[in-house]
Amino acid sequence: MLKIENLEVRYGGIQAIRGVSIEVPKGKIVTLIGANGAGKSSTLRATAGLVKGKKGSITWNGKDIMKLLPEDILASGIALCPEGRRIFPQLTVLENLHLGGYTRKDKAGFDASIEKAFTLFPRLKERSWQKGGTLSGGEQQMLALARALMSDPELIMMDEPSLGLAPILVEEVFEIIREINKEGKTVLLVEQNAFSALKVADYAYVLEVGAITLQGAGKELLSDKRVIDAYLGG
Repeated sequence: MLKIENLEVRYGGIQAIRGVSIEVPKGKIVTLIGANGAGKSSTLRATAGLVKGKKGSITWNGKDIMKLLPEDILASGIALCPEGRRIFPQLTVLENLHLGGYTRKDKAGFDASIEKAFTLFPRLKERSWQKGGTLSGGEQQMLALARALMSDPELIMMDEPSLGLAPILVEEVFEIIREINKEGKTVLLVEQNAFSALKVADYAYVLEVGAITLQGAGKELLSDKRVIDAYLGG
């Protein structure tokens, strides 16, 4: 389980996160929703070790990881699929996947993860020789997700996986999130598409200006008037 308690993150004089506390139980999908600048991505980046928290604690399976390097956090079983896909455009699909599994020492497990990625994302198998930069936006998002899964994480954090995608592809991405979860992965999801995120989530937190203002089961928040008015076009 991931447990974040009273986390504070600053960028210079700006306080991005103000005492955030969340729990992500094993095997569940937890989502963070909120407007741009609410602190959602900063929460993921702090968990991945890409920014350092000023106060609070982040524990993963009972171990404090707040002071660990990003590569050690990855090795502990936490992977981040960043906002904006961030694939390597000059490398092929297969080379991008290989980079995602650079921490793996088990060749058999590594090869199995490649096959699993191609089963989950058949279009990537068809385009395995293509350079990442030549893929469509939806295919690049699939590659980013597949690459994050290559380290065989227990917890995968996804930052705005549906951003910039056509509605039909958004549906496909959320189906894939469900499938990843069914295969035993814990998911921490950051999304501006609140409706789709709450539909898929077991539990959800609403962030506003760096603080949690509301929390509850995903389906409960879908019918909460405050959430409807603020995020669901009510």
